Amino acid sequence: MALEIGKDDALIVVDVQNDFCPGGALAVAEGDAVVPVLNRLMPRFGTVVATQDWHPADHRSFAARGGEWPPHCVAGTPGAELHPALDRAPIAITIRKALLTDQEAYSGFDGTDLAEQLRARGVRRVFVGGLATDYCVDATALDAARAGFETWVITDAARPVFPEQVPAKEAGWRAAGVGTVTSAEIAGAERAHLATDAPRALY
Repeated sequence: MALEIGKDDALIVVDVQNDFCPGGALAVAEGDAVVPVLNRLMPRFGTVVATQDWHPADHRSFAARGGEWPPHCVAGTPGAELHPALDRAPIAITIRKALLTDQEAYSGFDGTDLAEQLRARGVRRVFVGGLATDYCVDATALDAARAGFETWVITDAARPVFPEQVPAKEAGWRAAGVGTVTSAEIAGAERAHLATDAPRALY
């Protein structure tokens, strides 16, 4: 299978931030390995989106507030910045999420105008990569499908917090009509050869 990418396709780069990469406050194993993959892909897309967790210092997800995570991606700190090796030039839209103390938002669509911005640009199909597969990538992909976009997860452009959770997440994607693809199936595309189990557009 090969997928031809055009101007009505968007790549959503989810939370490739310093705190989620090795050495960060909530590091994903090999999280920085997604950077070169995403850098190769970004110039092929009509629209590139980057999302960022942008938490207040007392965010509800932090352990001190009874949440499950250590403090991470606090707004304005180095840990919240995009990984320094991530190419900024192709990024057309930046979405910051979970901005309020009592607001959780794993998905780039949760509490944001991302869907409206994509529609305004004529986007019909989205591809999702970044960090982490089993949390924010998963939530963003499912919300993209719910918003009516044909949706694909780029499996080698994402890394999980807990690898054992990935099969269940993939089953959820299939049930929601979200497809999976590798970067090679995008980067090497000359024509579109969509599989019969390709994700369904929900328009």
